[in-house]
Amino acid sequence: MNQESRLRELEDLRNRVSTLEAKIEASNPRLTNWPPRRFYWMYYAIAGFALGGIGAMTSLLFNVVVSFFEGKHPLHIIQVYLTVGLGDTALTLDNSLTLVLGCLLYLLFGMLLGIPFHSIISRQLGSSSMLLKFAVVTVASLTVWIVMFYGILSWLQPMLSGGNWILNEIPWWLAAATHLVYGWTMLAVQHFGRFVPFLQSTNQPRKTTVLALHGQ
Repeated sequence: MNQESRLRELEDLRNRVSTLEAKIEASNPRLTNWPPRRFYWMYYAIAGFALGGIGAMTSLLFNVVVSFFEGKHPLHIIQVYLTVGLGDTALTLDNSLTLVLGCLLYLLFGMLLGIPFHSIISRQLGSSSMLLKFAVVTVASLTVWIVMFYGILSWLQPMLSGGNWILNEIPWWLAAATHLVYGWTMLAVQHFGRFVPFLQSTNQPRKTTVLALHGQ
């Protein structure tokens, strides 16, 4: 058998493998439903949760820098937010464990906020220009600040703690800037959470079918 015959036989075998894989995939919904035909909400929720943590860390670091230049405690914003449950005693709090827990709650809230933030940006603005995304994210960030501070915390904290320390202790410009830093960070890292399905090259033998069958 010469080299040309071997190549023809190899090509015939590849064609037979491709035909068999196509038949198997047609009878296996788990293979035919990939990649998802609709918006992959679960993926973007998980990605948003992770990226929201990055946004929260960036905004917290921004506040640490501002507090340093103002001569306040580096975690002054955490102290202020802890007044929701601890009252005005939290403003003089220097217990490292309590402040660490406050930081974790701050990060957790940022991660939860990242779920709708990232999902909406990716679905509604996925193919839009960066300028439009920047404008929408800026408006959305300021809207979250206004709703959270003046629509919810302005009456919720007095009801829970008997004071309104968040609005009184955090200047409006710092609160707005904190939310903007969070939103702009989410926009900057948004491409890291983009869903790109893995597709086996048609020039290589596919192994996904065999793996899927072993998983049954």
